[in-house]
Amino acid sequence: MIHKQKPEILITGAGGALAQQVIQQLKRDYHVVLVDFRRRVPLEEGMSSYRVEYNKRGFEDIFRKHKIEGVIHLGRMGLYESTHRNRYNHNVLGTQRLLDLSHKYGVHKVVVLSTFFVYGASPYNPALLTEEAPLKASELTMDLVDSVELENLANIYLWKYPELNITILRPCNIAGPGVLNSMSLLLSSKFSPVLMGFSPMMQFIHVDDMGHAVALAFRKNKPGVYNVTTEDWISYQEALQLCGCNRVPIPSLPEWLPKAISKRADWKGWPPYLVNYYKFPVIIDGTLFNKTFGFRPKKSLDDIFTYYREKKEMGIL
Repeated sequence: MIHKQKPEILITGAGGALAQQVIQQLKRDYHVVLVDFRRRVPLEEGMSSYRVEYNKRGFEDIFRKHKIEGVIHLGRMGLYESTHRNRYNHNVLGTQRLLDLSHKYGVHKVVVLSTFFVYGASPYNPALLTEEAPLKASELTMDLVDSVELENLANIYLWKYPELNITILRPCNIAGPGVLNSMSLLLSSKFSPVLMGFSPMMQFIHVDDMGHAVALAFRKNKPGVYNVTTEDWISYQEALQLCGCNRVPIPSLPEWLPKAISKRADWKGWPPYLVNYYKFPVIIDGTLFNKTFGFRPKKSLDDIFTYYREKKEMGIL
């Protein structure tokens, strides 16, 4: 009896909590090639693992060694992880190299993780932002230029090389076990800053559900740009309360003051260039993704907030 070899797919950022969820959902049907620029990720049978940066020579060797049929690009450098220059080099130039290699070596399915931050936090945002809304983040702060340019780059390749079948996902705040983004750092903290007089509505999606969304997008392969979120939202300050956080009030006026305080305090979850996201709501409409892929989140807001609250009560966070 001849066993058909599993198709090979490459997942970047493989050490992250989201990538681990995606891997669990796809490993049965694919040979997964794990890539992470931070560390070599422990692997299971039927996997390969590499620690390499996208701009290094060794990255192309992976494409030479493996017949990569699909790429899931989750390996973005976080907003608090490094300098603006380093994030730009990794997120934008590194993504360009990844897409160039995908085209060169005949990859026919690509999923790129973006973020709702690209819309920008503005008092003029509509109540629900659809995928057609302008991306204003780079106009409001230079520190988010790499997020916007990463997505613009993916969009260029989406239209220039339709054979790559690129799907771009813009999720809301991803939270839950193992997540280390800025919002998760705030929800994990015993003391979290809030702007006096402001408590914008926010959206959260559990990392398990986001992993399912990424796997769905990859399997069903319907190229385009999609918001990914749940149908619930909650005010920022209420979310902190439900997570067991003590709120630290920060003066909102004059406008430069909260950013100066943030910089001085060096809050990784509340950097100066994200302050407006805790002032103005950025609520995205996930209808298109839900209808296109048949997506239904299984985890509730209570599931998310209970995780952070119970960890604090147990003294783990």
